[in-house]
Amino acid sequence: MMGGPPTRPPAAPAPAARSFLAFDYGTRRVGVASGNTLLGAARPLRTIAQEGDARFDAIAALIAEHGPDALVVGVPFHPDGAEHDNPRRARRFARQLHGRFRLPVHEVDERYTTVDALADGARDADAAAAALILEQFLREPR
Repeated sequence: MMGGPPTRPPAAPAPAARSFLAFDYGTRRVGVASGNTLLGAARPLRTIAQEGDARFDAIAALIAEHGPDALVVGVPFHPDGAEHDNPRRARRFARQLHGRFRLPVHEVDERYTTVDALADGARDADAAAAALILEQFLREPR
């Protein structure tokens, strides 16, 4: 019999940190934020004011720069839970992101994030709203 302390099985490796880009979609502007699961926090990046292909070119540049594992899109449901034009447009945008960039896209029920960002004194309310969307996503249990 050998003496000494009992051996423990190796600890399971911690899950790898995942990084995300989040979007606060609007027909004229799209706020963008980045964050990760390691810190559980998000930071506003910028607002994209271009439309059409120019908008997706700007998003492609951010994806190349930040290398996210997935994307998060805020879907603005109305307080009554009904789906109106804005939620449909945001979901379409989410499908377009997935189709163009082949990254997983998560939808988050976001209500009043732009209002909250403005109330907090954000200089770039759309990007700050995207950060709030991503922080909400990071808090949700998986």
